Amino acid sequence: MRRDIGRKIGTLAGVGWRRQALVVEASASMLAARLKLLRPFPRVARRLGEFVPPADPRVAERAAATTPDQAATARAIGWAVKAAAPFMPFRSVCLQQAMAAQMMLRRRGIASVMHFGASPNDQRAIAGHAWLDAAGVKVTGYPIPPEMGKIACFV
Repeated sequence: MRRDIGRKIGTLAGVGWRRQALVVEASASMLAARLKLLRPFPRVARRLGEFVPPADPRVAERAAATTPDQAATARAIGWAVKAAAPFMPFRSVCLQQAMAAQMMLRRRGIASVMHFGASPNDQRAIAGHAWLDAAGVKVTGYPIPPEMGKIACFV
């Protein structure tokens, strides 16, 4: 475990200040998402966008490829969120990661789509999952389990 953390810190030290800044921003955004989720979800949902069915034409439009610069930014944000998540002082789950990436993309004026899905699990309950797409990039939450059915999206 210590060796793994040391290796990751060494990797982060070698990626340059821009990526380091993205990891710091991703960490702060995941903390903000965690704090927002202490509120009732309907209140949180109002800030995530409009809740629409997966077949809504805006879903494909907002997730579609845009400029190469926006796609590169979306990839970099996805990388930063994924890099920061294991080091958070709490378990950063898919919804917090998707919310953090969405916040980061919004600050840069890049549209995104947050997807929600569900599938049955072993305990006769429903397992939920959230993932985010932007600028033709699979930003967070991938790969999606094959049994996961898409329920709705925030655009």
